[in-house]
Amino acid sequence: MKLFFRNTLIVVLAIIGFANTYAQQSTKKRIDGVVAVVGDYVILDSDIDNGFIQAKATGYDSANLSRCEVFGSLLESKLFTHQAIQDSIVVTDDEINNMMDNQIDRMVEQAGSIDNVVKYYNKRNYDEFRSYFYDIMKENQLASRMQDQMIKDVTITPEEIRQFYNSIPKDSLPMVGDEVELAEIVMKPEITKDERQAVIDKLNEIRQEVLSGESSFASKVYMYTEDKGSIGTGGFYKVDKKTQFVKEFKDTAFSLREGEISKPFETDYGYHIIQLEKIDGKDLHLRHILMAPKASEAATEKAKTDLDELRIRILNKEITFADAARQYSQQKETKNSGGVLTDNNGQTRFELNRMEDRILYSQISNLKVGEVSQSVLVDDRRSNTSQYRIVQLTNKIAAHPADFSNDYIKIRGVALRQKQNEVIGKWINKTIADTYININDDYKNCEFKSNWNKN
Repeated sequence: MKLFFRNTLIVVLAIIGFANTYAQQSTKKRIDGVVAVVGDYVILDSDIDNGFIQAKATGYDSANLSRCEVFGSLLESKLFTHQAIQDSIVVTDDEINNMMDNQIDRMVEQAGSIDNVVKYYNKRNYDEFRSYFYDIMKENQLASRMQDQMIKDVTITPEEIRQFYNSIPKDSLPMVGDEVELAEIVMKPEITKDERQAVIDKLNEIRQEVLSGESSFASKVYMYTEDKGSIGTGGFYKVDKKTQFVKEFKDTAFSLREGEISKPFETDYGYHIIQLEKIDGKDLHLRHILMAPKASEAATEKAKTDLDELRIRILNKEITFADAARQYSQQKETKNSGGVLTDNNGQTRFELNRMEDRILYSQISNLKVGEVSQSVLVDDRRSNTSQYRIVQLTNKIAAHPADFSNDYIKIRGVALRQKQNEVIGKWINKTIADTYININDDYKNCEFKSNWNKN
């Protein structure tokens, strides 16, 4: 049960070489060579070395991993990718480019500059690095789609969850790390009417230049858009009625005719214009430019001052944190609950050693229950603006053995993953029998969970 609250190792190894490895480049060199062939894909000895680095970077105890374990996970990843191609599973260039842009942004944050990232990967220039990175991302996404297809219909009942929990000996229950419950108050710098109008005017200017033929819409995307997810593809998205975009965006997109460019419109993210390039059945092929109005330095400073004054009132017990959040917080997702923060599953508990928001972690890591952090300037990715936030540590739960009632969501997730892994395991053994596999003699003595040494 040591993997109780960890993702499967294969997910980590499918993205070998990604973020967080910059500072951990090994100075030791191995003689590289092909150690396995799975269908149309090869595994190099260096892939296994990189697997240890990535496992450590993502929280695995790499000291307890053997080369055979890492190698086995890589074999599975290549098998998924190979079979995805055989089954005609498709991932588009636009999807890969969007994901790659987001991943590269995170890598640049880690390394300090794109030049450092390119240098780390020993590529001559950015274009060579991007081409290399594209292939990795595509394989990863194909493998992920293949797994998703296998487990899409796997469900689990409350009784199965209970049986799973009861099957674990009490002295073997996995530990849940220290958890916290948090509440926030956010104040956003005021955006004036003139600042909003300036963005609208700029978008209208861009629109007119494209309509007059002075420039292409895609070229304007590269110059002006603030949507990092689509800048690498010239603002391109393929959208249908089920695409998870905000209502205002989809309503505008579906109101356009081919070749038409919308007038500027507002969403929670800022202001947009859309060019509808093509209608393909139920799909729209479109490009868009996003721009968000920026607050003045004076407005930003006023937001901080107002929040700091509110914090003092809370510390002086003139008002409770929850009441202050309801009355003054400008974060609509949390204000009505008194500022209570929840995760993607609606749970209020955050495991400290798994917090992805490092700014939030730094705000609360030294707080005691009931204390309120200093105000901190944070980016609101939804609105492309900056805002000030204070956080209260409302409760702290010490590390403890998993409890069926209090940790039900975690237990359900693990029970479901185990059931999904059983389905995947059966698929792997069946597919190995029908796929060309060749393993280097140096690794044929590995003890695999699956029948990789079938010959």
